[in-house]
Amino acid sequence: MSTSVPRRATALIRAAAPPSAVTAGLVTVLVGTTSSAAVVLAAARAAGADSAELASWMLALGVGLGATCIGLSLRYRAPVVTAWSTPGAALLATGLTGASMGEAVGAFLLSSVLILLSGVTGWFARAMASIPVPIASALLAGVLMEFGTGLFRAMHGSFGVVFPMFAAYLLVRRFQPRYAVLAALLVGIAATTAAGDWGGAAGHIRLTPAAPVFTAPRFDWHTLIGAGVPLFVVTMASQNLPGVAVLRGDGYDVPVSPLIGWTGAAGAVLAPFGAFALNLAAISAAICTGPDAHPDHERRYLAAVWAGVFYLCVAVFGGTIGDLLTAMPQELVLGTAGVGLLGTVASSLSSALADGGDREAAVVTFLATASGVTLLGIGSAFWGLLAGVFTMAVARVRLPARAERAAG
Repeated sequence: MSTSVPRRATALIRAAAPPSAVTAGLVTVLVGTTSSAAVVLAAARAAGADSAELASWMLALGVGLGATCIGLSLRYRAPVVTAWSTPGAALLATGLTGASMGEAVGAFLLSSVLILLSGVTGWFARAMASIPVPIASALLAGVLMEFGTGLFRAMHGSFGVVFPMFAAYLLVRRFQPRYAVLAALLVGIAATTAAGDWGGAAGHIRLTPAAPVFTAPRFDWHTLIGAGVPLFVVTMASQNLPGVAVLRGDGYDVPVSPLIGWTGAAGAVLAPFGAFALNLAAISAAICTGPDAHPDHERRYLAAVWAGVFYLCVAVFGGTIGDLLTAMPQELVLGTAGVGLLGTVASSLSSALADGGDREAAVVTFLATASGVTLLGIGSAFWGLLAGVFTMAVARVRLPARAERAAG
């Protein structure tokens, strides 16, 4: 009797925490966090966040992701992995320049409420159908242009740090693509340490828990239209859409609307604390949905549950993570963000230009968004979207038969 209890306990632990699932969950969080934390830092800096507010961002994002990963995966017995919107953070890094934290939170709240409504009402499919894929992809590529070029601009000022990161990314990507960004970050940290470029802030990093910082939302229409609406579009098109595709591609036919609705609800509740956008994960989700996570297709949801546990750890130590991000020199931030978004830029451009009939509209969207132009206080992401839709509408107008023959 005395030996049967430990055996049952051991069996329960093995069933709840198979090593492959725990490892997959940990790798999912490491890849998702290290590949895009620098982009979150850039967005926080654009909104004028201080170190305490940045720590609150990490706390809110970690709590939101942990709760949705664990809750949704257990509810549907499927590996539902959520993530913060990396493209959304990239958009905010340019769209929030000059905005206050309250105005930024207003944009976060608007985007999350729109995502919630998309899930509750079933708008998701209709909303995505109304924004053609080439336009959404070109919008994303234009937003990320600044980060792509920033990678090479950073080499000019800190070649000894950024070029080794770039080289490590290219080499590791050939053999282990999932770890390419992590390898680049580690090389960058080592090179920065060797060069002594961390500065005085690195000496103040302590293992401290994060504390929530509440910011009341302010609804400035310039920020709502210039950042909030594009954040919703980019999050839905570049994150939730491929996130659903990953689940369906690996044989998990889960209802989409509740997944979208719950990420929007969590984002709306946590927006005043810095959760700018929560969504279904795409790239990192594949780590939990594949056979490496668990040989049994029906048990892979445990990997996503463990990813949620590790995201809660990120939340608890958000203060330490915030200090680390704050201590990162600008070149290391640009290098990490640049290599972390190279794949997204490539896939976005490929998708934007794939359809010959909509190619001109996609190019207009890309150029207008990448220009960084601001009109009426509204950022370029909105104007790029508007310019692309207008170009597509004009291109699809059918000419009278006589005019068509003359044009031909």
